[in-house]
Amino acid sequence: MKFKEIMSSKKYWKSVAILGFLFVFIYNIVMMVIDYGGLAFKEYYQDKMADGKMITFVVGQVLGMIVYGMIVSYGQFRRKDKEQLKK
Repeated sequence: MKFKEIMSSKKYWKSVAILGFLFVFIYNIVMMVIDYGGLAFKEYYQDKMADGKMITFVVGQVLGMIVYGMIVSYGQFRRKDKEQLKK
């Protein structure tokens, strides 16, 4: 599978969305535990979105989700393709 074929695959973009969402979810849980010593959802999101930080927080989360999802999903699709070529 070539780059353009992978990028145009619906399965690829579904994988990007799922992996990206899981990454952001787990990342926020880990950061919350590190920063607040436990699951303090209210305090975590109030701190992240206070004083006009909301747009920066949301844009950063979405960009992180897309970049992580694209890199990991591309690696998975490329690996599957190489395995199929060997057979």
